Amino acid sequence: MSSRELRHEVEIDAPAERVWQVLVNTADYGWNPFIHRLEGTLAVKERLRVEIKPPDGRAMTFRPTVLEVEPARRLRWIGRFLMPGLLDGEHCFELEALSDGRTRFIQSERFSGVLVGLFGGTLAKTEKGFAAMNAALKAKVEGATQ
Repeated sequence: MSSRELRHEVEIDAPAERVWQVLVNTADYGWNPFIHRLEGTLAVKERLRVEIKPPDGRAMTFRPTVLEVEPARRLRWIGRFLMPGLLDGEHCFELEALSDGRTRFIQSERFSGVLVGLFGGTLAKTEKGFAAMNAALKAKVEGATQ
């Protein structure tokens, strides 16, 4: 079984609580170029409906299960393709409070399973999607706080 991790981070000129407010306001995801829709309750063991559209890729919908919710610090879920072990993706948003009221926002996903090698092109597009979303989140939060 193989694995691969994607990761992108950005520093945002706003406190973690403000970044969290924008991140979890899923009814207002018009700013988000990567995750077009996120529906469901952000609580441990809840199933979500997540629609992503990676740059230069096709839209995909997942039904991940929430693993962790720690307000203003971390949101983590796991999604699986068909059955456990084929292609599992553990997605994480981390907010790290920095000095002077800034936040480091880290988006990562650890893919594992027997099909990881077959999805190389999709994963590269997904990584571009992380970068696009992080830049848009920074612009949204900083624009709202100015």
